Amino acid sequence: MKSVSIVIPAYNEEETILPCLEACVAQTVPAHEIIVVNNKSTDKTVAIVREVQSLYPDAPIILIEQADSQGITPTRNKGFDAATGDIIGRIDSDSIVEPNWVEETTKAFTDPTVDAITGPVIYYELPFRRFGQLADDTMRKAMFKLVRDYKFLFGSNMGLTRTAWLAVRDETCADEEDLMHEDLDLAVHVHRAGLKIVYAPRVIAGMSLRRMDDSPSDIVSYLMRFDRTYNHHGIPDRRLRVPAAAFMAVYPIIKTMHWGKRISRAIRKPQ
Repeated sequence: MKSVSIVIPAYNEEETILPCLEACVAQTVPAHEIIVVNNKSTDKTVAIVREVQSLYPDAPIILIEQADSQGITPTRNKGFDAATGDIIGRIDSDSIVEPNWVEETTKAFTDPTVDAITGPVIYYELPFRRFGQLADDTMRKAMFKLVRDYKFLFGSNMGLTRTAWLAVRDETCADEEDLMHEDLDLAVHVHRAGLKIVYAPRVIAGMSLRRMDDSPSDIVSYLMRFDRTYNHHGIPDRRLRVPAAAFMAVYPIIKTMHWGKRISRAIRKPQ
């Protein structure tokens, strides 16, 4: 069975890193290593990671520092470069992977022609999570069929072989101004290297709704990253803007549900 390294970029993640790591530890098939890449955090992120290391001394949790520059791209790269597993799994610090995530990831790579995968997500803070998973799975399958050539990779739930990473490592964009979606940029380079990306519906991760707390200007900036990424690579195909369109389609619904749940909690909270 191929070994799986899990890479988690982290910047000021004290509110989410504990459940993220606990989920990575509680796997049906253990990860080869769980690499947290701290990027100049000023909160308790590092202390929490060290606490988890002490709570689970047999778990292969590794904490490394990326202090050269601020940003997700160099932080991701530091973790990918440090990974020694056959497969490099990538999640966000607010991701909560399913207990069989590592197991299903290895199964997704049993086909030797597969170089990279991405899977569905569940918004674990919302009700009807399994319905949400079905909706997300349906949407992502449709997107993969629609875009044909340029498949997507979603940073909150993805993986690629170490061989694939080494093949594209020096070609990926540094994005020093932090203008693009680094996961989409990676997907473009994987595709252009002649490597194969597939959708893996059984590789499931939960993610938080913290983006729903972003300001309207932050949401606009997030959406503009899609165009910036593809424009940078000279890719005009409008079908590749599907993720941005899908986000805008569900954003009002999820935002309303998110705030409704917050209001409900506030009402029930004892004075």
